[in-house]
Amino acid sequence: MSVLDSIVSGVLVDQKNREISEAELLDKIKSAPAVRDPLVSLRQNKFSVIAEVKRSSPSKGALAPIAQPETLAQHYEDAGASVVSVLTEERRFAGSLKDFDRVRAAINAPMLRKDFMVNDYLIRESRAHGADLILLIVAALSDSQLAELYQVAQNLGMRCLVEVHDEQELERALAINPEIVGINARNLHSLEVDLGAFDNLIPKIPHHIYKVAESGIFSIADAKRAQSAGADAILVGEALVRAEDPRSMIERFMEIS
Repeated sequence: MSVLDSIVSGVLVDQKNREISEAELLDKIKSAPAVRDPLVSLRQNKFSVIAEVKRSSPSKGALAPIAQPETLAQHYEDAGASVVSVLTEERRFAGSLKDFDRVRAAINAPMLRKDFMVNDYLIRESRAHGADLILLIVAALSDSQLAELYQVAQNLGMRCLVEVHDEQELERALAINPEIVGINARNLHSLEVDLGAFDNLIPKIPHHIYKVAESGIFSIADAKRAQSAGADAILVGEALVRAEDPRSMIERFMEIS
């Protein structure tokens, strides 16, 4: 079993443990905060940052305790982050929907629920908690699942960050005409990182699609490499949660031109 398969297996178990009735879920969706359009927010800057609240990762283990995720998210928003991402996967990333709820109540910026969305319940659950953007990882989904979940999210008013790692996954992603594509420099099966994925894949994405470079961005040089390849934005987690001054780091990333 690959790392990705193991994570998805755990996500499904945890989903079952917290599932609520269909009636309760519909009520929560109806009372959720209105969608804040992440694409509008991202396009307000020449080069944007999706800043992530991330306690742990499968490759690095514990990164930062983050006792107050809402405070960190406020720093991100104050620095100009276009979108705030919150990890909600529990087993490998030490996240939770409680973290997401605390951040949602504290900021106005659009929010990405960063988790492994593999069925429609998880998509609807995301909207019930106020998510504006969800992650669809092509490597974790069949073609039919990818198309179906993309449509479910759109019907709820959310946008999707469709994540790919190689050319085959990019071809599959482009088949659903996505608005936002994320290029993950990390191979989710082996956890190896290769920033060459940005150089190889971003130029192959049509101009009208918004492009996000993900993983392996720790420095201004890394961010510049992503931008030079054609990225419109970067998604950064580990570097920010470990930084002494995450606000300053975000500001410096956004000054890249």
